[in-house]
Amino acid sequence: MSWRRARVTRPTLSFKIWLSLFSNRDIHLFVHRPILIFAFCFFVCAAASAATGKVIKVLPQFLDQKGRSAVSPSLYDRDAYQAFLRTHTNDVSGMRFAVQWKASGASTDSLKLKVEIHGVTHGDLPPSIVLEQAVKPGVWFNHWTYLPLTGEDFKKVGKVTAWRATLWDGDKMIGEQKSFLW
Repeated sequence: MSWRRARVTRPTLSFKIWLSLFSNRDIHLFVHRPILIFAFCFFVCAAASAATGKVIKVLPQFLDQKGRSAVSPSLYDRDAYQAFLRTHTNDVSGMRFAVQWKASGASTDSLKLKVEIHGVTHGDLPPSIVLEQAVKPGVWFNHWTYLPLTGEDFKKVGKVTAWRATLWDGDKMIGEQKSFLW
């Protein structure tokens, strides 16, 4: 006897012979059952999903006397102009809050974006104001919504110290982003 092991070979079945072991009904179930299970799970999960949303980013921006937040479309120029407006407050006529958000599964009739703003305290409580706008969700991507704070409201609040942006589906809050001091 040799010191090497004898190689054991197993009889191999071709794919056609292996399929012939099943009846047509078994093949139909073998092929279509996973597809049916996947489709059933997909539709059950899609029907049971609730509205979801997210406030991705909030950019408080100063507006000049002409209502502009930047003098050119460049992001670098926008940031430089915002720094200029922060130091030259006589050129500021208001603010706007640029809010990036997304929502899925929400009803289009009752979707609202709110920005709550607190100003510098004069006396007991800080002045506060709520900006609100009805929004419509898209299919795939996120959206930008601009909420202006100008005129008497801007003068009432004064310097903004804290803010909170929320996304609402009816009476249910589905997304939130807030400043550090909120």
